[in-house]
Formats: sequence, structure tokens, C-alpha cells
Amino acid sequence: MATITAADVNKLRQSTGAGMMDCKKALVEADGDFDKAIQVLREKGQKVAANRSDRESSEGAAVSFINADNTKGAIITLNCETDFVGKNEAFVTLAKELVEKAINFSSKEEFLASDFNGITVAEKLIEQTGVIGEKIEIGGFEILEGAFVGSYVHVNKIAALTAISAAIPNADVLTKDVSMQVASMGADTLSYKDFDPAFVESELAARIAVIEKDNEEAKRLGKTLKNVPKYISFSQLTEEVIKQAEEDAKAELKAEGKPEQIWDKIIPGKIQRFISDNTTLDQEKALLDQNFIKDDSKKVGDYVKGYNVEITGFKRVTLG
Repeated sequence: MATITAADVNKLRQSTGAGMMDCKKALVEADGDFDKAIQVLREKGQKVAANRSDRESSEGAAVSFINADNTKGAIITLNCETDFVGKNEAFVTLAKELVEKAINFSSKEEFLASDFNGITVAEKLIEQTGVIGEKIEIGGFEILEGAFVGSYVHVNKIAALTAISAAIPNADVLTKDVSMQVASMGADTLSYKDFDPAFVESELAARIAVIEKDNEEAKRLGKTLKNVPKYISFSQLTEEVIKQAEEDAKAELKAEGKPEQIWDKIIPGKIQRFISDNTTLDQEKALLDQNFIKDDSKKVGDYVKGYNVEITGFKRVTLG
């Protein structure tokens, strides 16, 4: 039987990230053969992975990587089972190593099949499943290219990328701010102008159905009823709709006995509130039409216009 030294154990630990006792046992089982010991640990990982395949892996780390000239970015989530593991320094380091490799691939499938120090990324994840004892997998995977790409990561839980149309001065500030917006608020498209009318109508019908059901229960309990919306997107607010809102505002002010000479000062605010109340879909799903989280007096689109560039794309990954 081969003699197992501390140097042998440390070498295996550095190569695999496994614990001291696991490395020593693997070396003993492999009779000191380094390559066989690695295989022993990988086989252990396969067994653990098989036993934990049905476990939920909603914790972990969201990370980003931008290339040297800021023209391409990658974001991934490395998922595990517990927050304790997700915050582990070695786990986060592995996530960062992986996202640096991920930037070279266009799909998660290609990335998982790629090389990671002599084994595939998929095999590395199985190996680490054995090392850590939890299910580990790549969850979110997004790549974005553009004239300038920036990123933002929120406490290793959500990561976002933003691409703009030119590499302008302070492009890093702009793309970080917008990425922060994407991470915080989420979005499906750039503008309400991208919405299909049929989609807007179906969303409106679905929301009305939910509110009406809630109102039935509220009425039974004697609680305040929710307002049932007529509109949920600026795409529905035609000139006629806005004009009618202005007429309704005038009628309201008249009924309140407000002097007509001050109506012009009050009505614009009422119209802005009307628009805000009737564009909830835009706020949720259209990035440029959301209130800017760093200054809710303006829209994201207004903030971006100040830089004289356009947002050409954005991506977001999140744990859970």
C-alpha cells in the first residue's frame, strides 16, 4: 500500500476543492494514484448528484463578467440548495471562474459541454456536487453584445447586463444604472410600443378578472373595493382617451367648486396621475417606460436620452 503524505492530500484538495478527509480517503482507495483518486471523487459526485437530482436548487450565486473592451458580457447563476453554501467563498469563486469561461459561448448547452481543466463544465459541477454534498447546477445563462456593455449584480442574487449603441464618456455609469434598474424591476421589452395589441388586451382581461374576484370577497367582508382598470398601457391611451380624461378632470374640479382660472395649474397633474394609474403593464414590462429607480420623477427613457444613445439590449438572471 502506498504511503499517503500531507503533500499528496493538499495537491488533491487544490485540484478538486474537496475536503481533507475526502481527499485522504480517495487517495487511500486509489492506493496513492492521483488520477484514480480524482476519479474516485468524481464517482462520489455522480452518486450524490443522482441521489439529489430531485432537490430544489434555488440558492447560490449570480455573477457577471465583461470582456476587456466592454463589448460583450456574460451573467450566470450557479445554483445550490442552501444559502450557507451559496455564500461560501469557494463556491462564489467557482461561480466567477465559470462565468469567465461562459462568455465564450452562445448557449448554456455549449458551455456545459466545454472544457474545464480536462473535464467538461457539466462534469465539474457533478464533481463539486460530491465535494459540497448539495445539488449544484447552472441556472440562468445570458450573453449580451453591443458597442458598450455594462453590468450590475445585486448581493449575488440577481445579475443584469445592458448594451448601448455607442461607447460614450460615462458609458460605464449609464449601463450600470440601467442594469441596476433591470435587476431591481425586471422587464420583458424596451418600450410599450413593442407590445402586441392582442397581448395588451389579454393582460387587461386577466387583471380585470382577478380584481373582480377580489372585489366579490371584499364586498362580502365589507371592505373597500379595488378600482377596475380600463387601460393598462400607454398604447391604449389614444388622443380621444386623454381628451376625455381632461374633460373628466374639469368636471371634477367644477363639482368641487374650484375657480376656473386655476384649472390649468391642476389639470396637468391629474392627467399625469391618470396616465400613471393606467400604464401598469408598461411599468412592469417595458424598461424605458418604467419610473427610474434613482429618480422616480423621470422615466428610464428620459434618463437614457440625456446620454444621446440608445439601449440596444438587456439581460437578467436571478436565483429562485
